Parts: sequence; structure tokens; C-alpha cells
Amino acid sequence: MLCELLIEEMPARVQVGAEAAFLNAITQGLQANGLNFATTESLSTPRRLAVIVKGLPSVQADTREERKGPRVDAPAQAIQGFLKSVELDKDDLEIRDTPKGQVYFAVIEKQGQATAAVLPDIVNTAIGAIAWDKSMRFADYSFRFVRPLQRIIAVFDGQVVQGALPLGNNKTLAYTDKTLGHRFMSTGDIGVTADIYQAALEKAHVIADRTIRTQHILDDLCSQATAKGVQLITDEGLLDEVVGLVEMPVVLMGDIPEEFMQLPKEVLTTSLREHQKFFVFETADGTLAPYFATVANIKASDGGEAIIRGNQKVLYARLSDSVFFYD
Repeated sequence: MLCELLIEEMPARVQVGAEAAFLNAITQGLQANGLNFATTESLSTPRRLAVIVKGLPSVQADTREERKGPRVDAPAQAIQGFLKSVELDKDDLEIRDTPKGQVYFAVIEKQGQATAAVLPDIVNTAIGAIAWDKSMRFADYSFRFVRPLQRIIAVFDGQVVQGALPLGNNKTLAYTDKTLGHRFMSTGDIGVTADIYQAALEKAHVIADRTIRTQHILDDLCSQATAKGVQLITDEGLLDEVVGLVEMPVVLMGDIPEEFMQLPKEVLTTSLREHQKFFVFETADGTLAPYFATVANIKASDGGEAIIRGNQKVLYARLSDSVFFYD
């Protein structure tokens, strides 16, 4: 089973929590419906939350449940309440001898439904279970979400799950098996299933696995730093944030103008980190190196030269402010 929520740019700060909440809600829904599974996996990018579940049966198991009711000579009101709770007629009950006398028992047998028929309720409930610190309405729907929900990809056993999410005002968002790749480097719909999901997105310039994106950024930062004879100043908080801003990370390095290197290290690094989301480097003796690195979300045709020039232009203005306020 694959379920992906295609969203309009989630804030970076909410992605980890939303990914965990969505996975937890899906697995709880499956377990509550008697659907065991082998493995689960969750994925997230700025534009998507996804859960992959493998090893689901095609049909729920049949169930048989016994419920003990009131004594045969109990008041009629008590017996009627029991019948209502088990949704049976009096003729359907069994009478059994117990140490406390004859007692009614209900035997409830349910035939398992097809898994595909159960999934829509599980998916819709899981979507509603994600708690956002802030949510919004969009279009003319009463449905609220962190950002506009563009598509729901729900696929089981290679087929689209037949379902839809109610959005309010008699509007629904039907499930599909077609997702989208990178916003700028990919065009057209992409058909996906659980087995090919990550590979299909990678061809469309999206690294769906947050852990892989993190390592990709870290490896590129370190390799480019080594090439310039410096080393990365580790900043896990910034790394976590940047991972939530890109689907296809491309690390680009630029120069810090020499005139700003006289600023105290703390002033310079804080300005670069807080305002520009830049990574910084140091030399072997701990001196701040005159380089910064930014993580773009696109593979530019010029190798990123225009992106670096644009960042350096903004950087000059930002650090000029830093100099003014520091002085």
C-alpha cells in the first residue's frame, strides 16, 4: 500500500512531526481493522507526506466474538439494551447455564471485507489525525490543512483505491495513482505504486527519503569544503531546517567579501545562519573561512553561477547591516 499527500509547500518545522503522525495514524487504523502488515516506511519532503506499508492481506480475517449479556430473568429494559449494543434480535442470542443462572450470550461473527474497501476510511481518518500548530482553509472548502492539499495518492495491490476525502460544501478530493515530481525539473503526471515510488520520484528529481537528503547535503558540504582546504562548522539545527526546504538538494559555495571578515565570528555566523540559511566553514586553526554554502532546490544549467551571484548580492547587503549595527 502507498499513500501520499501532495501538498503546497509545508513549512520545514512541521514536516518531521507530521510524517510521524501520519504513519502512526495509518498503522493504528490498519491494526484496529485487523489488518496485519510486514513493514512500514514514512517519507516527507516540502511537498509531500507518504507512507508505504508492505505485507498487507487482500482481505480482512473473519472474526468471531462472544459477549456475555444479562440473566434470562433480567428486566426487559436490560435485555433490550444488550440487544441494541450487539445489534442482534432476541432470537439470535444463546442461553447458557452459569453459576449465576441462565444467561444470554451473543455470538457475533463478521466476515472480513476486502482490504481495498476498508482503506478509504483509514486514510481519511489518518489525514484528519495530523495535528498542525496552524492550519488554513483554501478555495471554498471547509476542510482545513497546513497548506492546500493538491492530491491524495492511494494505491493498493497495484490499483487505485476507490475513495475520496470530503472537503466540505459537497466537494471531495478523489484518490489517484498519479503524483508529481520536482516543481521545476519535472513535468507531467507520474504513475506510482509502493514498489516503484522512490525510484520513480528520483527520476523526477525528488529525493523522498529525508535521511537520504540529509546525508546527500552533508556529503556535498564536506567534499566541497575539503576541495577548498577548510572544514564545515557543524550545525544540526540548520541542516534539519534546510532538508525541509528542498526536494533535490544542490550545494553551492560562494565567497564572503574580505571587508566583512573583520566582524566577530559570532556576529558573522549568526547573520549568515539566521537570515540566509547559509552554512559556514573554518580553517584548521578554528578561524572562520571566507566561504559560505547555500543549498539550492534546482540543478541550474549554468552550474549555479547565477544563484551564487544572487546570494552574494543579498549577502553584501545583509552583512553591511551587520557591520552598521555592530559598530
